[in-house]
Amino acid sequence: MNAVHPQVIRTVPDSDHALRVAVILPCLNEAAEIAQVVAGFRKHLPAAEIHVFDNASTDNTAEVARAAGATVHYEPRRGKGHVVCRMFRDVDADIYVMADGDATYDPAAATDMIDRMLTERLDVVIGARQHSSSAAYRPGHRFGNLVLTGFAARLFGRRLRDMMSGYRVMSRRFVKSCPLGSAGFEIETELTLHMFQIGAPFTEIDVPYRERSAQSASKLRTLPDGMRVLATMLRLLVLERPVAVFGGAGATAILMALLMFLPVLAEFQSSGVVPRLPTLIASGTLGLGGMIAIFSGFILSGITRTRQDMKRLAYLAQRGGAA
Repeated sequence: MNAVHPQVIRTVPDSDHALRVAVILPCLNEAAEIAQVVAGFRKHLPAAEIHVFDNASTDNTAEVARAAGATVHYEPRRGKGHVVCRMFRDVDADIYVMADGDATYDPAAATDMIDRMLTERLDVVIGARQHSSSAAYRPGHRFGNLVLTGFAARLFGRRLRDMMSGYRVMSRRFVKSCPLGSAGFEIETELTLHMFQIGAPFTEIDVPYRERSAQSASKLRTLPDGMRVLATMLRLLVLERPVAVFGGAGATAILMALLMFLPVLAEFQSSGVVPRLPTLIASGTLGLGGMIAIFSGFILSGITRTRQDMKRLAYLAQRGGAA
């Protein structure tokens, strides 16, 4: 595939202006690697604007990035989600290249990712990580990513291999219509699910994933961040499939109510009395709660459909950019 450089990128269809490319890099204490990352993207995307968003680093990340030629921004609230929200809000471009500032992603892959976006008229290209050692991509992180990616793919009926990748090329239309609310590393999950919700055209391409240097420490905490991602998935399951969640819970409650009620009914038919009145009341309450849950699922389903339509309208209202 031929690499596409910003200075020769085609113009937006039905427009006469050249596409503007912005590289956006969230950073927390990456002074050891950020100069190399900026230089790599400057080499392969020489006409792009490079923005480094310093997330309240305690080292000299900002100074090193500025000396390397990047435009530096500050986000005082700790958490990658806060940084990505700030990047999407403050940077205006037609194509956004998002990567990490730890030199684990190969800047050379960005040209192929942009080329794929333009050729196939996509809104998102995800860099699916291909690692050469377990030190680059730890087994625990890989397993968690596999489980969560499979869950999201089944939930939305879409094929996906690396939902948690932080290397993405995105169109302006996608970025400016993305209502983000995550604070931490679950932000990639939210980006992917928003992509599914609005039906944005996307693809994945393999990109090399390197091991961190000894001077760069990972900010990812396997268990806490994994639990936060899982909580995000469960929350979105309730929001996106309310009939299945509330309907399933309601049907289970009604079944349990029937199992409790039938013995009471049998005793009443044989003796004419209800000796287990508390059981009768509990079964009635449980059955009523089950019916309420089922109807709630249908009501929430209508609200979900309206919310999805509003997201799609906001997405379609944006200037197409690369797509």
